[in-house]
Amino acid sequence: MLVPGYGGGSLADLPGALLAALGVRDAGEPGAPNPLSLEPAERVCLFLIDGLGADLLRAHPETAPFLSGLASRTLTAGFPATTVTSLCSLGTGMTPGEHGMLGLTLAVPGTGHLFNCLKWTLPDGQTMDPEQWQPAQTVYQRAARAGIEPVYVGPAQFEGTGLTRAVYRGVRYAAAESVDDRVARVHDAMRARPAHVSVYYGDLDSTGHMVGWGGEEWLRQLSIVDDMAQRLAAGLPPGSALYITADHGMVNATEKIDAESVPELTEGVALLGGEARARHVYAKPGAAQQVLEAWRATLRGKAWVVSRQEAVESGWFGPRVRDAWLERIGDVVAVPYTDLAITAPAKHPVEAVFTGYHGSMTPAEQNVPLLEVRT
Repeated sequence: MLVPGYGGGSLADLPGALLAALGVRDAGEPGAPNPLSLEPAERVCLFLIDGLGADLLRAHPETAPFLSGLASRTLTAGFPATTVTSLCSLGTGMTPGEHGMLGLTLAVPGTGHLFNCLKWTLPDGQTMDPEQWQPAQTVYQRAARAGIEPVYVGPAQFEGTGLTRAVYRGVRYAAAESVDDRVARVHDAMRARPAHVSVYYGDLDSTGHMVGWGGEEWLRQLSIVDDMAQRLAAGLPPGSALYITADHGMVNATEKIDAESVPELTEGVALLGGEARARHVYAKPGAAQQVLEAWRATLRGKAWVVSRQEAVESGWFGPRVRDAWLERIGDVVAVPYTDLAITAPAKHPVEAVFTGYHGSMTPAEQNVPLLEVRT
C-alpha cells in the first residue's frame, strides 16, 4: 500500500509551491509555504497530462524522449487516485480530507442519492452548487488577490461546468481544442509577468480507459503529449518555469467482479459509490459491520477493505478529514491491490467495459511525475 505522501510529496503540495515560486505571500503570513522547494520564477506554467503515471512513463522512454530526459521527481496523487480528487487538490492546495472531493461518485449525506463529481450530476434533475460542495478558496483566487491573473487552457466543453467552477474558481478560462491552439494560448498567456498558466490534456487517459495503457493507441497518445511538452517548453520566455505532472496513473484490469450481482456484495448495501478501483460502499442502517465482514471475506487476497474510521485514521485522505465530509466516505472502502476492477454494469455500463482503471494505492496508480523545464 502506497499511502500518499501528504505534506511534502503529493499533488496537494504543488499548488502552494507554485505560488511561492512566484513570490505570492498571503496576508498575515510571513511567507507562502513551499514544501517542494521550487526555485523562484517570474512565470510558471503547469502542464497536466491526465493519466500519465510516473511508472507508465518510465516504462516507455523511447516513445517520450523529451519527457524522459527532463529533471524529475515523483509525487503521489492522493487518495483516491482519480481526476476529480486530484484536480481539487491542485485547485486548492488541500488534501482530499480538507477539500471534500473524496471520490468520483459520493453519497450526498441525508438524501439517499449519489453525486457524480466529474459529470456534476444528481438523479432526477437535481443540481449541486459548486461553492456549497467545495467551499474552499482556490489557489487561483489567491493568485488573483496577489495581482496575478491565472489562466487555464483547456477544452471548451469544460468551461463553466460544475467541476470547473468548484476547482478552478478565479481563472480566466482560455478555451482551446487542438494541440496547436493550446500551445499558442499558453505562449500568449506566458507573456505576462508575473504569469500563472495551467494547460490540460486528457486524451491519454481516455485512451487508456478504453484500450489499456501500453498498447499502440496509448503509445500514440504518449507521443503526442511528448511533442506538446517539447513545443510548450520551446516557446517559453526568459524567467519561466514549466512543470509537467499528472493526476494519477493507471493499471490494466485482468479480472472483474460485478458488485451488483454477487449476493455477498449486495446484502445490506444501500449505495455503491466511488469507482472500480476505489469503492465507497454505503450500508443500510445497522448493516455497516455486516457489509464490512462480507466484503472483506469476498475480496480477501485482492483488495484492502476497511471501515470509514480505519480509512480516516490511516491517513488515506490526509492527516485529517473535516467533520462535514465524513459521511461522504463509504461505511466501507474497498480498494483493489491486484489487477481487479469492482464493476457495477447496470448503473455504470461504460466503466464496466474499460480496460484501464485507476483509483487505488498501488504505485502504478499513485506515482505521478513532476518534470521541470526552466528558461
